[in-house]
Amino acid sequence: MDELDDSLNIIPDSEIRHHCSDEKCPRGKLHAFNWLNDVPGAMQECNIVEVLFKNTRKGYYLNSLGLELNKGDMVAVESMPGHDIGMVSLTGPLVLIQMKRAGVRRDAEMRRVFRHAKPADLEKYEEARAREEDTMIRSRKIAEELGLNMKIGDVEFQGDGNKAIFYYIADERVDFRQLIKVLADTFKIRIEMRQIGARQEAGRIGGIGPCGRPLCCSSWINNFMSVSTGAARFQDLSLNPQKLAGQCAKLKCCLNFEVDAYVEAGRKLPAKDIHLETADATWYFFKADIFKGDITYSTDRRIPANLTTIDRHRAWEIIELNKSGEKPLQLKRDEEVEAEARENRKIDLLDQDNINRFDKKKKKKKKKKNGNNNTNKEQSAKPQSDENA
Repeated sequence: MDELDDSLNIIPDSEIRHHCSDEKCPRGKLHAFNWLNDVPGAMQECNIVEVLFKNTRKGYYLNSLGLELNKGDMVAVESMPGHDIGMVSLTGPLVLIQMKRAGVRRDAEMRRVFRHAKPADLEKYEEARAREEDTMIRSRKIAEELGLNMKIGDVEFQGDGNKAIFYYIADERVDFRQLIKVLADTFKIRIEMRQIGARQEAGRIGGIGPCGRPLCCSSWINNFMSVSTGAARFQDLSLNPQKLAGQCAKLKCCLNFEVDAYVEAGRKLPAKDIHLETADATWYFFKADIFKGDITYSTDRRIPANLTTIDRHRAWEIIELNKSGEKPLQLKRDEEVEAEARENRKIDLLDQDNINRFDKKKKKKKKKKNGNNNTNKEQSAKPQSDENA
């Protein structure tokens, strides 16, 4: 069995879990696939590498020493103060594209890559990470004792253990100068406070959305766009806060995904405040299927009455007739009315209840010609007379 596993290159579960740790399997939005890796001559030399740290933090560092760095290597990089430990997540010319996407200027002063991480560096790094949860819990209690209206959501220690970043959420401006002094005296480290929003916190925590997939903010969204209720109105969604809000208690980011398509398709339809005049009634807008281009009109402005659905071309046609002072006889076209009349023709209900309606009708045999029938009768009669004789 072991020989078969080796021949099929099957990776044991323990090794899979090892490779899928935080350093080996970053979240989707932090992972950039190097599609130039297998293209001959495309991997040009680039002295800048992308380094991934805990959670969503990334950095771009200058490989001034010309080290041979590959994706997945643990490196020690320059920090202020001391050094930090991270994993190389991207190399080659794609780093420049990622820098442009992140808004980092190429001519800006960049920090350097010191060396490959040594076993001693990794050991100290693991010790620092083991202190993060306990530090977060204690810092929350300290902030509560100081009466600060804030929530410390996460703590990230620097690789050398000399500095920690405290990520917090606050609805209003917070004066945390006293908090920094207390934290520095308690943990004997350098303190840095970073404020994040509710969407960023949900992205750091992760979870499953109502669609059954991982949250977009924790899988691929990098830049959070403002979401307004107008996006829901364009898509004719119910303005129910419980359905429109995500796990961050803010409007769902996915409301912005299709709003542009709805706006573009909605421009082809007449405005909702335009009513149609026909010879028999006045029709008011009731609802619309934006992508299909069908509009339903009602004869009453407030309640659905005599609902009739037409396509947008017919609606524009009636609007042009109304502008010229003409009124069509009916809302639908004549051929559409005739087609509906044929479909809705009267059906005999008594015939539907007939118990013989499923019986197969027997086919009647065709009668043969008289001449042939007489000859056949004579031929069949002769042998009978002979037998009787």
